[in-house]
Amino acid sequence: MAVEKLIGPFKQLLTLRGLALKGTLKDDELEIISRAGIYIVNGKVKSVGNFDALKAEQPQAEITEITYDSVCLPSFIDCHTHIAFGGNRANDFAMRNAGSSYLEIAEAGGGIWSTVKHTRDCSIEDLIQLTINRTEALLAQGITTVEVKSGYGLSIAEELKMLRAIHSANNKTEVDLIATCLAAHMLPKDYSGSAEDYLKEIADQLFPILKKEKLSNRIDAFVEKSAFSAEQTKPYFHKAKEMGFDITIHADQFTTSGSKLAVELGALSADHLEASTETEINLIANADVVAVALPAASLGIGCAFTPARKLLDAGACLAIATDWNPGSAPMGNLIGSASILATMEKLSNAEVLSAITFRAAKALGLQDRGRLEQGMLADFVVYETDNYQNITYLQGSLQPILVYKNGNNIFNRKG
Repeated sequence: MAVEKLIGPFKQLLTLRGLALKGTLKDDELEIISRAGIYIVNGKVKSVGNFDALKAEQPQAEITEITYDSVCLPSFIDCHTHIAFGGNRANDFAMRNAGSSYLEIAEAGGGIWSTVKHTRDCSIEDLIQLTINRTEALLAQGITTVEVKSGYGLSIAEELKMLRAIHSANNKTEVDLIATCLAAHMLPKDYSGSAEDYLKEIADQLFPILKKEKLSNRIDAFVEKSAFSAEQTKPYFHKAKEMGFDITIHADQFTTSGSKLAVELGALSADHLEASTETEINLIANADVVAVALPAASLGIGCAFTPARKLLDAGACLAIATDWNPGSAPMGNLIGSASILATMEKLSNAEVLSAITFRAAKALGLQDRGRLEQGMLADFVVYETDNYQNITYLQGSLQPILVYKNGNNIFNRKG
């Protein structure tokens, strides 16, 4: 028997339907329905429209009536995080702000390797719980789909521990966790061979287990001078593609080359792009590669922001994510960091909201969420406000009152 629900009325409902996947967006392109309702059948949107009309048309539906001024829009998608980790790097942040270099921080026991050691020291049970705790914090922000990377294990056994922890956490939360294998985060300090040897070992030994246990269908690598070069990772990515994995790349954070590789390989996304020049911007814009901006990393490190305005003006598909990690992006605040990027890069509300919904879904290869229209998952967020503009205007301090996943209320700030 079908489960039918009608939820509303909302003072404003933003469907985000009809908006382009690539390029610039103006706020007057947003479809905003007044006194709106969502009619849901079996966890998917059946129709949106005037609440009173839907109520008359669907008298059999279970009705949840919203009695306060509210704004409803698709729930958010965080398409780049590192929330499965152990330890804390507050000292790194303090040292960086005091003027220490990356090398000096690493020599003092900080950096990525510090998190690797802390994560290796975690039991799988502890890592599962830490991942769930951070997932719940993202849920409270209205985020119902979260990409989660490994990359703090950096050995076959430890990467498997991380990915199994992410898989278990996914089964214990109502948020969708999308696992990505980032075993190519950096060359492990305790690995005696070359970078090429390490990448080949991961591809030959870890990739088949990921497929067999269905732990991840996404492969990432940090293409940077401090990690792996484009030439070193090219055979690694080719092997991944041959095995049917999707590709995403940490690209152009400090130096360029990663974005060119992302375009060449047909990656789903190129993430970071703070160092991208006109050449890289045009390459991405003319390819089917999502540009993922990570403004919290710019805030955490104190570097330039992703050239979001130029990317959009060139015709790129722009997504925005938290990059939540213990080193460069510890804030884990999607709306807050996206609103700051909007201020610095002059992004419209339509561009920001698209970047954390359906355009972020594209970065994950997902086509069933990110808009409120027939056939899409009934994943949506409700704010107690009378104007959707307040969401970005208040830069993350306005929090959702309700969050729905597959038509079910999974978070209620009022209890």
